Amino acid sequence: MSASTHTRPRPATTGRADIRLPWWALALPTLAFVALLTLILNPAEAHAASGEPTISHLVERAHQLISR
Repeated sequence: MSASTHTRPRPATTGRADIRLPWWALALPTLAFVALLTLILNPAEAHAASGEPTISHLVERAHQLISR
């Protein structure tokens, strides 16, 4: 004789994910991205850079190509 299994009823869903992030989960990565982008675009402010700034030349060239 087999035993019957009881299935749990699924809770009603709205069809979308209900995940809420704290404010700092978006603010901190955005702030870090802006700070690094500022250093790349203005290498004169980066005092630890030595030698030829190849990344700044690359970003400047990309900016020139985009602005055409």
